[in-house]
Amino acid sequence: MTKNVADTGELAGLELPVGRGCPFTPPDAYERLREQAPINKVRLTSGGEAWWVSGHEEARTVLVDGRFSSDKRKDGFPLFTLDAATLQQLRSQPPLMLGMDGAEHAAARRAVISEFTVKRLAALRPRIQDIVDHFIDDLLAADQRPVDLVQALSLPVPSLVICELLGVPYTDHDFFQSRTTMMVSRTALGERQRAFAELRAYIDDLITRKESEPGDDLFGRQITRRRQQGTLDHADLVSLAFLLLTAGHETTANMISLGVVGLLSHPEQLALVKADPGKTPMAVEELLRYFTIADGVTSRLATEDVEIGGVSIKAGEGIIVSMLSANWDPAVFKDPAELDVERGARHHLAFGFGPHQCLGQNLARMELQIVFDTLFRRIPTLRLAAPAEDLPFKTDAVIYGVHELPVTW
Repeated sequence: MTKNVADTGELAGLELPVGRGCPFTPPDAYERLREQAPINKVRLTSGGEAWWVSGHEEARTVLVDGRFSSDKRKDGFPLFTLDAATLQQLRSQPPLMLGMDGAEHAAARRAVISEFTVKRLAALRPRIQDIVDHFIDDLLAADQRPVDLVQALSLPVPSLVICELLGVPYTDHDFFQSRTTMMVSRTALGERQRAFAELRAYIDDLITRKESEPGDDLFGRQITRRRQQGTLDHADLVSLAFLLLTAGHETTANMISLGVVGLLSHPEQLALVKADPGKTPMAVEELLRYFTIADGVTSRLATEDVEIGGVSIKAGEGIIVSMLSANWDPAVFKDPAELDVERGARHHLAFGFGPHQCLGQNLARMELQIVFDTLFRRIPTLRLAAPAEDLPFKTDAVIYGVHELPVTW
């Protein structure tokens, strides 16, 4: 009988972070630990220990429980994606919404949630369609093949969308794109610190300019509304802008690339979507579940003793929720290693769960649906120009993706 290390508090045989190899399966250790117990104690390469939550039910339970804090500034918060110096930079700034708890978080989210309603986002659909068509026009006009889909489509589409939504000059997109990419990669410490500082300074200047001349964009509307309410706070807006800019395109860009890889590598699934575009929304949900590109970034700190799944977690202990492992839990998703665009996997955790569930999830869904529908309709013979297993995947990145994606037709 397998020993349940969660019952004893012993360390399981896993040290985080674990790099991904094959794009179509999680690390082997994930399945082993999940079978052993849905909650295990693991070691962090940055030092210390934490509880690793890999079961779907247990993950949802943790993410809605107010006794687990999201505040990265607290001592003992489990970190393996941030080094001590970067953490110190974060602690010196007003907290991002992702690092707030309780009433503070609710108020910050409530202030901006109206910008992400289904109705407001639906109004963006024609413009997003225009943007996608524009870049596919350029793709088809390319003089040479293969073409790198990352540079030709995956990166510029979400970059331009988020620029227009937030009111950021698109001429600056190369700057913030390169800085955010550097921040979510495990590059040299000095480079990450420099990227953080440069992007923060850019956003600070952007908000200053918009305070002088607020336009009809997200930040302009926020400035006008908060000024009328007497709640305008420059530092708070800078933190909000930092969060939305950095989160608003890197994840979607990588999902575009991986979604294309996934569909082209499973032609029978792609055929279902081509035959009935009405299945694209289900296909997007399944691709989000299947790849779960932001894994292990959902960390918490217990503020009091809590029992989850029969495991006693003490106040001051860290918890890391593996959304990838939870999304491959066979107790919830039958045959999780199978890419099934008809699965109807809307209950996946790729966008998190609970109060901190991704604010821009519906925007991301819409972008992905428009890109996949348009790309495969306009270029039905699209194919990978290199075997999927040979692609340069971001095995060392916080946000999983692919560096280059050569395609042809």
